[in-house]
Amino acid sequence: MRYFLFCLGSLSILFWFVGCATQKPTPSSVEVSLNDLTSLDQFGDMDERENFDELLMLFQHNCQAIPTQQLYPKACEQASHVKDAKAFFRDTFRLKKIEPNEQRSMLTGYYEPLLKGSLTPTKRFKYPIYATPKDLVVSDKKVDGKPVRGRLEKGKLVPYYTRAQITKQKLKAQVLCYVDDKIDLYFLEVQGSGRVELEDGRIFYVGYANTNGHSYHSLGREMVNRGIFKSAEDVSLQSIKAWLLKHPERTDALLNTNPSYVFFRMMSQTATGSLGLVLTPERSVAVDKRFIPLGALLAIRSHSSIYHVEKFVFAQDTGGAIQGPNRADMFMGHGEYAMKVAGELKAPLEVWMMEPKF
Repeated sequence: MRYFLFCLGSLSILFWFVGCATQKPTPSSVEVSLNDLTSLDQFGDMDERENFDELLMLFQHNCQAIPTQQLYPKACEQASHVKDAKAFFRDTFRLKKIEPNEQRSMLTGYYEPLLKGSLTPTKRFKYPIYATPKDLVVSDKKVDGKPVRGRLEKGKLVPYYTRAQITKQKLKAQVLCYVDDKIDLYFLEVQGSGRVELEDGRIFYVGYANTNGHSYHSLGREMVNRGIFKSAEDVSLQSIKAWLLKHPERTDALLNTNPSYVFFRMMSQTATGSLGLVLTPERSVAVDKRFIPLGALLAIRSHSSIYHVEKFVFAQDTGGAIQGPNRADMFMGHGEYAMKVAGELKAPLEVWMMEPKF
């Protein structure tokens, strides 16, 4: 689940640094046009390159989620009895292209970071990964559709501590572990989930649990505004981290310009999205659920200098920065390759939604 998933991300890296029942893809409050594509045959040569046996297996996995079962009731029921995977998708679905609105069409990426940690604080491992604080109150009141968060002070609900305040005190919260790098910890918040490797080699997983309720302020945009980067095009995970490592005396002040803070929980499995399913590298995407329902099977096409993709994927996650019908955030997995692509990917995107014929 991505950072700011209110339904495990996703925000995308670029947009974070620069600014769950059956749902109708196009609510009356949102305008988006769908152009019919009657069959997979009209989607170019993807029809020939796709591994439909793998796609079927992933579709069956996708059908484990209730929103997917509600979205594709007959298809999910039939999926476990399929003999010809390609014929199943041809006979069951039709493609509809989602036309972009005034918001920019873009594919970005996110990944599962690996941090070095310890269960006890040491001189090296001194940055805590907090669980949800005991004094954090999530009220019934909502602003912009999001529950108001805070803490009680003399019987009144006041804003919870900001990032700057949190880093200067000990919270009333369980510490899941301690890590050795404050920048990596910040990036963990951006991704929404990750792995922590202990000194004895054991690895455990952490995932999004809650936030302090403060609005997110873009670190990348702040660095552009201060003249550190010339434009948003220069901003990536890699460029931000490289600059911060060269200027450690300015790191805290810059990180604290973002008052929002994320709390985590222990996970029994690797990265899990808003749909509640383990994410599949380069098959799971985060979407704006106002336009695309969670659980939807999509076809996407995007080409850039660092990443080319033309395949079927699953809408299994959401993210605060993923806004618009033609926005998707591709989960890249973990490791150096995943980090590199996720940190730099920003490419034009076309999206088709696969709708059941019956």
